[in-house]
Amino acid sequence: MRAAVVNPPFLNGRFSRTSRSPAINKSGTLYWPFWLAHGTGALEAAGHEVLFLDCPATGMDDDALVEKVRGFRPGLVVVDTSTPSIYSDLRVASILKKAVPGSIVLLTGTHASALPELCLGLAPTLDGVAAGEYDQTLAEAASAIEGGVSLESVAGLVLLRDRLAVKTPERPPIGDLDSLPFLADVYKRHLVPENYFFAAARYPSVMTITSRGCPFRCSFCVWPQVMHKGLYRTRSARHVAEEFALFAEYFPSVQEIVVEDDTFSADSRRVEEISRELIKSGNRLPWTANTRANLSLEAMRLMKAAGCRLIIVGYESGSQEILDGVTKGTTVEQNLEFASRARKAGLLVHGCFMAGNPGETEETLAATLKAAVRLRPDTAQFFPIMAYPGTKLYAQFEKEGLITTGDFRRWVTPEGLHNCVVNLPGLPASRLVSWCDEARRRFYLRPSYLAYKAVQCLARPKTEGRRTLRAFSTFRRHLFSRRSSAGGGAE
Repeated sequence: MRAAVVNPPFLNGRFSRTSRSPAINKSGTLYWPFWLAHGTGALEAAGHEVLFLDCPATGMDDDALVEKVRGFRPGLVVVDTSTPSIYSDLRVASILKKAVPGSIVLLTGTHASALPELCLGLAPTLDGVAAGEYDQTLAEAASAIEGGVSLESVAGLVLLRDRLAVKTPERPPIGDLDSLPFLADVYKRHLVPENYFFAAARYPSVMTITSRGCPFRCSFCVWPQVMHKGLYRTRSARHVAEEFALFAEYFPSVQEIVVEDDTFSADSRRVEEISRELIKSGNRLPWTANTRANLSLEAMRLMKAAGCRLIIVGYESGSQEILDGVTKGTTVEQNLEFASRARKAGLLVHGCFMAGNPGETEETLAATLKAAVRLRPDTAQFFPIMAYPGTKLYAQFEKEGLITTGDFRRWVTPEGLHNCVVNLPGLPASRLVSWCDEARRRFYLRPSYLAYKAVQCLARPKTEGRRTLRAFSTFRRHLFSRRSSAGGGAE
């Protein structure tokens, strides 16, 4: 059977729907659609023919998308969603439903998984939602449609029946991640590396996932709570090394691999095992990974030997009270020790900081900026809080009446940039946004930082110099602008 898997257009821009905080990013970053790619791979492994369209990456607009899908004549259409784009996503999905009579149209993604009844209520011509991890759900749904079997027999769906949402049995998250098709194979068949950009990595880069979920319980993190139900699972080290080799074979132009796990370093021993496998296999591609401040020096040194260039860490705040309030499970002192270990290991660090978590004050914001300077990351991003449906943080803010609107379009600006809709006591959303702008300027425009970057670019002009100049070319107008708008950094 034919299935169309669609990352739909939004604002006719490079909308990074797969990002943890979906938006059109100031840095130009556009994530690979790896969740949709896994779903595509599962469909193909089940014997179905797939048209995989990533509209933000290719610049495909609504009309071109409809024409392409209509010509393919799929029996199943899959449309990804996110919170800020949800109304547009529902509109596009409804148009596709009309354009391909008799097709089944299913929604996927964080927003539809968190609020399936609301989404289907707003788009009553659609058929349902493939909630949470949807790889096998899509494969089984396509086979059921092809065989004339009711979708109610497929676990993991929320179906619309007589304008009522009906849930099929819940699908447990997949246990054996090695059984999933390699993303490298799916990318090779459908996607082009040059269409994607990650500001912290060398261009062009590819993204992969070596685990799902997270053993930690940060209240703001959307993927572990909404997509993975808090269950942490990993791929084997050998499986990861095999995919690195495939990326090198399939995409000679690729300069770096970005490991987009929520927490690649949940277990330092696993990090060491993967690093040893990469060394054993002769990996030559530089790579970047999301880590936590618990990563050991031994693991860092092995990562460096295995080709790791940069690690991305969620420092979040310079206030222990704020870290405790979001159940981060780390300390300010641990962050400082982590930064010191990274320098000893020779790894660059991209530091992530947030403004607007519960209990935030002007004093804790000042502590965060002070910490950012003291930690000395290679690059940093400062985001105002963005709480998403399905997370504990969103539920907390909603209960306390701190979310200013129920219009999800407001999660981004009219231009698609990150926005903030949380008013804290004494810190309205506008102040959280303006603080991030100020923090970004004060971090990046310090004479000592500019001197550090100049030396780095001169010392490594073809690698760090080229990466820095490319990122700066898209980011500079936001860095020097005095107009408040959220976001910044690698995303």
